[in-house]
Amino acid sequence: MGVLRRMLARPSGAIGFAFVLLHLAAAVLSPWLVPYEATAIDAALMFAPPDAAHWLGTDQLGRDILTRTMLGGREALLVTLIATPLAVGWGALVGIHLGLAGGRLDDVLMRVVDAVLALPWILKMLVIIVTFGAGVTVLVPTLAFFYGVPVIRVARAATLGVVARDFISAARARGHRPGAIVRRELLPNVLDALMVEGAMRWSWMLLAFSSLSFLGFGVAPPTPDWGLMIADSRSFMAIAPWAAMAPVLALSTLIIGINFVADALAKAVGLDRALNAPH
Repeated sequence: MGVLRRMLARPSGAIGFAFVLLHLAAAVLSPWLVPYEATAIDAALMFAPPDAAHWLGTDQLGRDILTRTMLGGREALLVTLIATPLAVGWGALVGIHLGLAGGRLDDVLMRVVDAVLALPWILKMLVIIVTFGAGVTVLVPTLAFFYGVPVIRVARAATLGVVARDFISAARARGHRPGAIVRRELLPNVLDALMVEGAMRWSWMLLAFSSLSFLGFGVAPPTPDWGLMIADSRSFMAIAPWAAMAPVLALSTLIIGINFVADALAKAVGLDRALNAPH
């Protein structure tokens, strides 16, 4: 609670927290708040500009853009809110244990991590999705795995700054097992860095999910999704720019909000994101 108060005391933290809460509330409540059916098609309303009946206009099929924008973040938030804790959790456990163990195992596994990180994320994701499909049951573990790999480096770096301290040596001298040292001594001392890393990973996962939907490998039409809405409307920017602007603004405000929160959180716990960012 003290960290939350310090984070909200910063203007950027308060603004970012408000943006995130607004999008979460919209994702939960939008099915009861939207004025129209998300998949309702009306050929007579194709590319209708914003008016009193359709506040954000309609798209190429006459569907209400406000409705689809309000519902467009549900799949992305559902997938990333599950995948982010999984990514941070497994990456942190592996990184902390490697930082504690050191030696040849640490060297070998970190070279594997470097090799995985050297490949473009979009190629890695597309190989998995093309092979196994694009459902939630595939996207969640795929995002959790590939975005958990960079967490290993962050958790390991944070652990190396702690393992040399006297209380770790004392725990080893008392005969504590590695699992107990990780749970009682290391995890509480690297938790701040992991919280900031989790917020950053969440924003990147959202961008990745929307990018996959934009490319046709995420949410399947006619389900409303921001990335899919941008892809569908990009050919009509000259005649109906509002069709693309609404999902772009929705996605942008969420990403900006999360990054504001991550930045304020880093300052609240005394971390410098520029110094602790993964390379």
